Amino acid sequence: MEFRLKELRKKKKISQLKLALDLNMNQNSISRYENLEREADYNTLIKFADYFNVSLDYLLGRTDNPKINRSSAKSNKETKTTV
Repeated sequence: MEFRLKELRKKKKISQLKLALDLNMNQNSISRYENLEREADYNTLIKFADYFNVSLDYLLGRTDNPKINRSSAKSNKETKTTV
C-alpha cells in the first residue's frame, strides 16, 4: 500500500513535530504512520486528508488525483435519502 503522508508532509515543508502538534497527536505516531509501522484509523485518515486538502483515495494511493470531489459525495448522499 502506498501511503502518501510523508510525501505530503515534505511537499508542505513541515516537520513531523509540526504536523503532530497541528493535529493534536505525538511525533512518534506520525513517524510510525509514515513508516507503515502503524495503521491509521478512519478518523485519523480523515484528519490527514483534511489537513492536506486531499481525498482519502489520494492519501491512500488509490488515485493520482488529489482533488476532493465533494459534489459527487453530496449527490450520492441526496440520492440515498430520496430512495
